[in-house]
Amino acid sequence: MTKTVLEVKNLWVEYPARRGVVQAVRGVSFDLCQGETLAFIGESGSGKTTLGLALVRLLPKSARVRQGNILFYQNGRVQDVLALSQEDLRQFRWRDCAMVFQGAQNSFNPVLRVESQFYDTARAHGMTGTAHVKQRAIDLLRMVQLDPNRVFRSFPHELSGGMRQRVLIALGLLLQPQVIILDEPTTALDILTQRSIIEVLRKLKKELDFSLIFISHDLSLAAELADRVATVYAGTIVEIGGVYDIFERARHPYTQALTHSVPTVTGDLRDLTSIPGSPPDLIVLPPGCAFHPRCPFATQRCKEQEPPLEPVGEGQFAACWNWREAMNKT
Repeated sequence: MTKTVLEVKNLWVEYPARRGVVQAVRGVSFDLCQGETLAFIGESGSGKTTLGLALVRLLPKSARVRQGNILFYQNGRVQDVLALSQEDLRQFRWRDCAMVFQGAQNSFNPVLRVESQFYDTARAHGMTGTAHVKQRAIDLLRMVQLDPNRVFRSFPHELSGGMRQRVLIALGLLLQPQVIILDEPTTALDILTQRSIIEVLRKLKKELDFSLIFISHDLSLAAELADRVATVYAGTIVEIGGVYDIFERARHPYTQALTHSVPTVTGDLRDLTSIPGSPPDLIVLPPGCAFHPRCPFATQRCKEQEPPLEPVGEGQFAACWNWREAMNKT
């Protein structure tokens, strides 16, 4: 995985509010390689969904991208998503980069059959051959383990939550995008349906070789799907690395706290520990490291200086002044 398809540089996203400015995304930088799955994990309100929406410029009108670049690489060309015209942006969405939102029941037009929603999406991006679109849709529905003869002519309300989620994944793949963004794709689904969705994603990724950005607060799903994992706290990446390193050799105290708050189902059982305190106010962030009020390794330096994201191992980076102490006490 050496070919970069997406690169984000120093991205800042803000929301004006009565009390001040909500710093939802703060200086986020990362790259995504061809065929790679990158998972973003963290507590609710950490900025994961805002980051995903920013990548396809679907942020609310009140949001403001203060600075940064979102670079998309294709066929030797590079384009900055933030600089695209409205027409180029419309083509970029779902043709080059598609996003599957959480809550599939809210993503479909309830008065249109599934087939109409496939046709409308294709038509909006210049695909006019009805027979070709239908065959592509049927093939994708079959790939996500649905019966095309039943689902293609159905209304959304005639499908279960898991079926709607899989239809949404198939719809996202209709135009063969290089990058798929999944925002909490298994929210409100039972454990068996979650398992089915994960198996479908794993199979699709192997067959179609797209890159995947997986946004979730469910660490177990991230561990199963991801090649690399980025931990997000207070709008910024505090640790990023290979999936094994993040879950077995985490360097940042916040990542360690997240993994220790999840029960194990194999191996030695361990006591669960909750993370003390609450996530910070994104309008009035604490000085220094945003995690220091909740961190057992915090020092005076942590309260005064925000640590940069720096190498802490091969392919692993963490933003922590005391990562060595944290590593030795795990």
